[in-house]
Amino acid sequence: MTTPKTTQAATQAPTQDPIAHVVLLNPEIPNNTGSIGRTCVATGAALHLIHPLAFDIDEKACRRAGLDYWPRLNLTNHDSLEDYNQSTAATAAPNTWFLTARASKTIYDIPMTKGDHFVFGKESVGLPKDLLDQHPDRCVSIPLTPGERSLNLSTACAVTLYTCIQSLLRSNQLKTDSNGRLISS
Repeated sequence: MTTPKTTQAATQAPTQDPIAHVVLLNPEIPNNTGSIGRTCVATGAALHLIHPLAFDIDEKACRRAGLDYWPRLNLTNHDSLEDYNQSTAATAAPNTWFLTARASKTIYDIPMTKGDHFVFGKESVGLPKDLLDQHPDRCVSIPLTPGERSLNLSTACAVTLYTCIQSLLRSNQLKTDSNGRLISS
């Protein structure tokens, strides 16, 4: 499948300075990715999809799914994890965090900064163990009660993004206007 590297809207261009980057490695469920895309649009975050995907995201598929916000999404498609790594190395991302239920450090224990990347694995298995083993100091979790396996991917992305927003608001890297809308500082 050939996909454009970036999708931008004709009516409203995505922010060139996203508050954060959500990175999905080989997502499997289109509804999750659609919900995550909507959360990214609503928060000013960018979405990176690392292929292969288990579904189509071409214009026809998005139109059929009723994703009217999709054209406003700051979306980058990557052919592989290596492609993502090469492209982000050039931009010098502030921090890259790997979300996993197997980490002892939580999203509340890390210093979040504007432009951080949050990498999530596929719904069925999460991130590959060898990837997590390469970055043990960058692995973080969302706290759960004992015995619970994980959250839905879309929920985990929303919790992480809004935790990041709260951190950015507290550090004055982000502000809200008089209507409670996010604005850059």
